[in-house]
Amino acid sequence: MSHFSSEDEALLQSMLRQLLQSVKEKITGAPSVECAEEILLHLEETDENFHNYEFVKYLRQYISSTLGSVIEEETEKCTSAQNQGEGSGYDTLVQHVTKKTRESKEYKEMMHSLKNVMMIVVESLINKFEEDQMHYKELQRKVKTEQHSSYYTDNCSDSDSSFNQSYTFMNQEQLQQLVERLDPAQPKEVRQEAMQTLCSAPPSDILNCESWTNLHKHLAAALSDPDSSFSDKVLKFYAKTFSSSPLNMTRELFTSLAKYLELYFLSEDNYVPTLSMGVDISNPDVIRLLKKIRLLNEYQREVPSFWIRHPEKYMEEIMESTLSLLSVKRESSHTVPPKCLDPVYFLALVDFKAVWFKKWMHAYYSRTVVLSLLEKKYKPLIIASVEQCVSYLEACESAAVGTCWSNSLSKSHNSNKQKHFYTGRELQYIYFVHSLSLLGRLLIYKQGRRLFPIQLKNKKDLMSLTDLVLMFTRLIYCSPNCPKTLNVHTGNYSPAGLITDVLRILCDRKECAMECLYSNTVIEALLQPIHYLLSGAEVRLNCPERTLIYIADILARIAAVDDGLSLLLYGGERSSAIEGSSLRGAHIIVQFTKKLLGEDITVLSGSEMLPVLKGAFIFVCHQMYSTCEGLEVLLPYHLHLSIAEAWKKTSLLSERIPTPIAGADCISSVSQESQSFIVLEETLLDDLLNFAATPKGLLLLQNTGMVNECVTFMFNRFTKNLQVSGCEKFGYGVIVSQVAATASGAVALQHSGFIKALITELWGVLECGRDDIRVTHPRSTPVDPIDRSCQKSFLALINLLSYPAVYELIGDQEIPNKPEYSLREVPTDTIDIIDRLVIVNTDAKIHSLFNYEQSHIFGLRLLNVLCCDLDTLLLLESQYKISKVLLDAQKENTLDTSGSSREFIIDGLSVERNHILVRINLVGGPTERILPPRILHKGDDPYPWPMFSSHPLPTCYLAEFPRKTDARQDSDVSKLLSALKNPDKQLGWIENIQRQFCEIMENKPNVMSGTNLAELIEKFVLHLSETPSECYFSGREHEADANVTIKNLSPVQQLGIKMTIGYGKHLNLLKENAENDLFQVLMYCEKLLKPQQASVKTSLRGLQGGYASYDWFASSVFLIMMGNREKMLTFLHQFSHLLVSAFLWIPRLHSSIHLPVDTAVSGIHPVYFCSAHYVEMLLKAELPLVSSAFHMSGFTPSQICQQWLTQCFWNYMDWSEICHYIAICIFLGPDYQIYLCISVFKHLQQEILQHTQTQDLQVFLKEEALHGFQVSDYFRYMESLALTYRPVLLRDMRNIRVQNT
Repeated sequence: MSHFSSEDEALLQSMLRQLLQSVKEKITGAPSVECAEEILLHLEETDENFHNYEFVKYLRQYISSTLGSVIEEETEKCTSAQNQGEGSGYDTLVQHVTKKTRESKEYKEMMHSLKNVMMIVVESLINKFEEDQMHYKELQRKVKTEQHSSYYTDNCSDSDSSFNQSYTFMNQEQLQQLVERLDPAQPKEVRQEAMQTLCSAPPSDILNCESWTNLHKHLAAALSDPDSSFSDKVLKFYAKTFSSSPLNMTRELFTSLAKYLELYFLSEDNYVPTLSMGVDISNPDVIRLLKKIRLLNEYQREVPSFWIRHPEKYMEEIMESTLSLLSVKRESSHTVPPKCLDPVYFLALVDFKAVWFKKWMHAYYSRTVVLSLLEKKYKPLIIASVEQCVSYLEACESAAVGTCWSNSLSKSHNSNKQKHFYTGRELQYIYFVHSLSLLGRLLIYKQGRRLFPIQLKNKKDLMSLTDLVLMFTRLIYCSPNCPKTLNVHTGNYSPAGLITDVLRILCDRKECAMECLYSNTVIEALLQPIHYLLSGAEVRLNCPERTLIYIADILARIAAVDDGLSLLLYGGERSSAIEGSSLRGAHIIVQFTKKLLGEDITVLSGSEMLPVLKGAFIFVCHQMYSTCEGLEVLLPYHLHLSIAEAWKKTSLLSERIPTPIAGADCISSVSQESQSFIVLEETLLDDLLNFAATPKGLLLLQNTGMVNECVTFMFNRFTKNLQVSGCEKFGYGVIVSQVAATASGAVALQHSGFIKALITELWGVLECGRDDIRVTHPRSTPVDPIDRSCQKSFLALINLLSYPAVYELIGDQEIPNKPEYSLREVPTDTIDIIDRLVIVNTDAKIHSLFNYEQSHIFGLRLLNVLCCDLDTLLLLESQYKISKVLLDAQKENTLDTSGSSREFIIDGLSVERNHILVRINLVGGPTERILPPRILHKGDDPYPWPMFSSHPLPTCYLAEFPRKTDARQDSDVSKLLSALKNPDKQLGWIENIQRQFCEIMENKPNVMSGTNLAELIEKFVLHLSETPSECYFSGREHEADANVTIKNLSPVQQLGIKMTIGYGKHLNLLKENAENDLFQVLMYCEKLLKPQQASVKTSLRGLQGGYASYDWFASSVFLIMMGNREKMLTFLHQFSHLLVSAFLWIPRLHSSIHLPVDTAVSGIHPVYFCSAHYVEMLLKAELPLVSSAFHMSGFTPSQICQQWLTQCFWNYMDWSEICHYIAICIFLGPDYQIYLCISVFKHLQQEILQHTQTQDLQVFLKEEALHGFQVSDYFRYMESLALTYRPVLLRDMRNIRVQNT
């Protein structure tokens, strides 16, 4: 640089200017000069383009040429030293070379030369900048003289960005002079020039100057300057500062602006329009005022995003200055002063829905401060907001309801012209909306609700939270009329809509709803117009359809939460206050809904919005009857029949709508009407479908005859990947599980195509893989027996294949067993899955599978779950000889060893088959049999359990069951037997027997077994059957018809006999000749029950002929009686008179004449629609976590309970616990069946929650026995449940013959 020419200087100037232009934004955003220097020093770390700047490239090249030789020389020296072992690494090398280079003579000369050159370049740049600045000022003066004064027409006070201007850095002396020139005493031209200079200076320098206090006063005075161009410059300075300075600086400016506005409104010298005058926003004074309010509001909205990074006192100052401004009330010296507009009116004009307050209340950090200030100093703000709402309500309820405050505002919104004038009424309405938004946000938070009750002016009583909500409710009714054409009241500014939005938010927050909405008073206020419409009384509703839709929306949200649902169903702390009616909310709602469906309300007849209104109120009922408790309350109204009838009527009307003709005038109206009917049809089907959410609701749906239509509707939504219904959150699992638990439901699922789609999807995942995976991306090898990709399909099949479904889908059907299977042949139904995945017994089947082992393991796992239902096991064994198929497969899976012995190959398939063979060939509870695990162990013997390929099973799987000693000598049992042998049948004798039985069960449960138990239930049933009041079924119906001939028992029953005899012998309860006795007992049962079966015309396979399953209860009693046939026959004859027989003895009411015809035809047993229904209801009340776990898993408690109860807990409980289950139901009543199921779920609660997380709850409940469960441990718990629920449960159980369906 020794030869530094003018060209070099110009080149360096351009390079430096380019660098400064590139980092201009970073420098101008710096709050001080020191910060700007810091930014430049760390530019390499923060700017990704640093090394691309020409100036940086020039410096790099210059340093390289000057110091390159020095660096190379020092590097060579260090490298040679390292090779000799003196160095210690790369870092040390760099440090050493850097140090030596900086100490060199060349480095010092370079720095001196570079400094001199850069000083010349920078000085030239500064001189050129000052010349440009003077030229710019001169140009500005010329422009000002040519400009005419005009008003800003933009909507934003900071629309002209200050960042387009250059900054002029100023020292304290210059700033002091600038402040003096801004003094109001100075000439106008001087002040304007000073203001222009101020706008080009960095805001940080100005806010930190020593004369800020005086400058602050001068700026406030300048805001009031009559020259709009001058005051606008001040406003731009404020806007620029707000956008580019940190909070510690801008909060002073904000507070000064707020203070200025506060003084502006307090001063009588300033122009503030009155309410009667209205606001003309084209008035220059109003424009200037609105710009200041707008700027204030914009900062209010933005500041919450960054004030948490600063001290809390800054935030408090901003909040307090705002609240102080909004609290301003202008006093007048006149006797009757006109109502001058307060600041809040103008704030509402620029922020209609109080977005600023919403943002302030969002974070806990700021919300706490706001609420504290409101509580301590500014509560009048809240009072004023409430009073504004009260005033609006009074105006709406006045004689001129039709010309309410918001009517003219709505007209202006319909016009395309910009509005320039707001009347007093419109301003009142705008303030009302602002107040409503503020109050709605306030009520969301607990501390905000604590501000109530409040004392209003001219009101004696305090206004509580409930009073406020009641006022909101009245406002919904009184909101202005809705024209037929689209206007503001159908959009976001409708008064009723805005209030409904507030109430929606409260409904969706539990604590808010509990405090504000969940009271009889509020519910009655919401239902008041509905009650009047029902009673035919005159009711004044503006836009009744829209109003009722809003009410329905709020009621639906209340009903969606347990506490709200309970309030609607049962009422709250006091009875209804509606005159002449003691009905709870649910009753009024369902009555009104039925009238809507029947179009029996004159006021609403012919309304275009009637279909929407119907859907809204049906949805409220939907929220109630989709729960067990809600269905019980709504049951007497037969709502399912009304909805079904309405659907049929709507469907016919939609078919009659003429096809639109091109060019006709009625095309749009016809299309709109058609769309309305289609939507209503789908809504009604959806509401009908959701009756299937509960067992009893499914029976009601079945009785409408519309199961097929509803299931098809569900399948159509499934194919479109839509939710199962508008409110269902967990997919299709619950509805499908509920529907599939019945025979008719399974048939409907098959006819709809649901099962085919499910199986096709399964096959695609299991055998084909995903289509969108490229060949170059191979599938991972499965490590789990059921791969995660197949888990969803596996659980869906388990949900689907309950025994009633299995019997309908595969009963009396043969396995295809084709000689050849095409690779493209995809299964479409259940029998195909069994053929291709379960019974894989031919080479053709093996070769047809791409993933043989994985697919067959899937089938075996499915078979294992299915066989846990003993009725399904007997069906599969009788039709397909499952046991033989598995034994043959095990026999083939062996290797020849020395001599004639063969050794089993241990692999995934053989281990699965071994587990299934033990499960299906041994009956027993958790301690009565040993099931081999399905995993291998580490070590020399990975699978120590013996495999087998023929009967009998290895003895190691049989748990030892020693013969128990007879407990006949127990004094308590002897006392009870004595009371039963010679009963004193006075009043209360049954209660006395039950009390003694309970004492034994609580204290000595082990003695309740063997001959003791047999004698006890025999004698007790005998005396009950002789007591007329205890005989539920008449005596003449219980004689076995001698003319009825039973040729033989079915293969299923014969297999069941073998299973029962094997279990009885294992328990040491039966003798060798017991098989024939049990055969005779079952033949007698068929003769006894056959005459009591109704002849029904149905396509259901399960209702063709007699009871197709096995009689597990009769077999259980046979074991209790230790195979005594005579006692057994006598017992069953007497037992069949009692109510408990309807629930313990499943064949007793199979297709029975004792049931209503519709119920008999449905094939749904009382154990399902009554017992299992109440299990779900009690589960929700007693064990809510378990109930939620079932819902989330897509499985239903009713399905597993139906399986447990049908097979009398065989394989799930030990024999002693099964005896106790039967005993407590006989002695204490059939409702104990329900309490026992609840006790089981209570026992399993932790496991249920755990398996819900692992997504295998269905598999766990079906496969696992009830380990550790003892009936006696939960006896007191069952008694407590009986005290609470027995009246309702027993009443409904007694009503099964006259079920209100």
